Amino acid sequence: MSEFEKEKALLQSIAGEWNHGGIEHVGITAVPGMVAKPVIDVMFGVKGLNESSPAIDKLVKNGYEYWPYKSEVMHWFCKPSDAYRTHHLHLVPFEGPLWMERIEFRELLRNNKQVAAQYANLKRDLAAVYKDDREAYTQHKWPFIQAALAGA
Repeated sequence: MSEFEKEKALLQSIAGEWNHGGIEHVGITAVPGMVAKPVIDVMFGVKGLNESSPAIDKLVKNGYEYWPYKSEVMHWFCKPSDAYRTHHLHLVPFEGPLWMERIEFRELLRNNKQVAAQYANLKRDLAAVYKDDREAYTQHKWPFIQAALAGA
């Protein structure tokens, strides 16, 4: 069983009552053959952010750290700590814009080796430039992602 599958099973046991539409492996570790930091990104579908708010306490009690990052579009967590992360968890409204974008980008990377290679190179360059500024690193990936999705 993969690390993602183990985490998916754990999440279902902890917060399954708030799951709506599935649990997806997204991010670079979801793309076979990609060079990636060993952080598993998990997207957990929910009906809505308000309805899934009670899941925050439940997840925190079970080893996740909650951060109100982009709280208008998701509930965001990391595990085991902000200083050392093995998992990122994103509670996202199922089939909402963010859900659809992340699934589409993951599939694009899985199916287009050229785009995947360009993205890997960009991430490597950004990691060197913004090694101490996670927010800037993330912001500077966005234009590439938008352009790739527009051309898909």
